[in-house]
Amino acid sequence: MKPERKRSLSIAGHRTSISLEDAFWDALKEIAAAEGRPVAALVADIDSGRGELNLSSALRLHALAHYRRLAGRP
Repeated sequence: MKPERKRSLSIAGHRTSISLEDAFWDALKEIAAAEGRPVAALVADIDSGRGELNLSSALRLHALAHYRRLAGRP
């Protein structure tokens, strides 16, 4: 897997930089497209519900949970 790549997004009215591996950026793009919304909107929703978890970890876990659901796994 390639090293993390940092990208900047506007969420909740402010710019933030997020570091994720390309595979996770690709997964988030696929999830957002399937939901008919921009990646920034998906990230904002995940951000608002992440609690104490750091944002990069919350995004990785969201992608994992999404694909586990598609595979029929809890």
